Amino acid sequence: MRKLQSLVAAAVAAALLAGCGGAASPPASSADASSAPAGGSGETLVVYTNSNGEGRGEWLTAKAAEAGFTIEIVGAGGADATNKLIAEKNNPIADVAFGLNNMYFSQIKAEDALEPYTPSWAGEVDKELGDGETYWPLVKQAILLGYNSDKISKDSAPQDWTDLWTKDEFKDRYERVTGLGTATAQLVFAGILSRYRDDSGDLGISDEGWQQVEQYFQNGSPAVAKTDLFARIASGEVDMGQMPSSIIAEREKSFKVNVDTVIPSVGVPLAVEQIALVKGTGKKEQAQKFIDWFGSADVQGAFAQQFNSMPVNKSAEAKANPEVVDFFADLKQQDIDWEFVQENMGAWVEKIELEYMT
Repeated sequence: MRKLQSLVAAAVAAALLAGCGGAASPPASSADASSAPAGGSGETLVVYTNSNGEGRGEWLTAKAAEAGFTIEIVGAGGADATNKLIAEKNNPIADVAFGLNNMYFSQIKAEDALEPYTPSWAGEVDKELGDGETYWPLVKQAILLGYNSDKISKDSAPQDWTDLWTKDEFKDRYERVTGLGTATAQLVFAGILSRYRDDSGDLGISDEGWQQVEQYFQNGSPAVAKTDLFARIASGEVDMGQMPSSIIAEREKSFKVNVDTVIPSVGVPLAVEQIALVKGTGKKEQAQKFIDWFGSADVQGAFAQQFNSMPVNKSAEAKANPEVVDFFADLKQQDIDWEFVQENMGAWVEKIELEYMT
């Protein structure tokens, strides 16, 4: 288990869920930026993302305006944004997409909805974390199980996700999802189901694996629409639930709760948020300039300081909060066959929604 409360002092503003969370939000457009230096074309770039929550979209819009870009942020959950980009591929609305992880961008690429582009900062990142052609890495995000450490001691806390539904003391005390449209939710299930791979089983998963999913839904407290998990923890309604690493410090501060996180022996799923140029954009040159700007060490460093994120850009890492860097240095990543997950996630989601999510 890891304690992330030390990040609170470094948090300046809210962060994700979730980079991975990505609840839909209305577009946010920048003000007049015609006199700013970097962009300056006057064109409005439409940017799709699942990483606009907790002030991220507003921060990016303002900073982009200072750099001369007029942008319109359109937020949606990771799966929803992916489906939208694919559905619009013959008549694209977006110019740039970011925040989605490899699993999602590989689906979009397979549908020929992305334009290859090598950013100016490509040499400052490990291109193995992206595809080295169309989508490029920005931020690392750990997908965690967090619990109320004011109420539950480290010794009595769960040690793994499966403890939530197999140990009586945790039943009905954890929030379970009511939808699978976000990257975080899908990554949680990827981490669970991958442990039960059985090529002769239903959708590549053993009967025991599907029983785990069934128990997860039967024994959890359903998420409440428009009510933050941390609000429910603060009120005592639940004690634990899924969360991406970058939101914890700010949420602890906002809701006046303390949270510890569980690191199972198998490790935790690690998402890498990416950025890509949308194929068919009529503002290709401006969109490329925006990608060059946003992924640069200066901007990613400032973003990391503001939102407790872990940048992939090696030059930006020096500007990240030291506690975040240390956390990721010690973090055990779960070994997941992402090709297997990508091939099956759509069918897994359909099965879960039809058979288990009531």
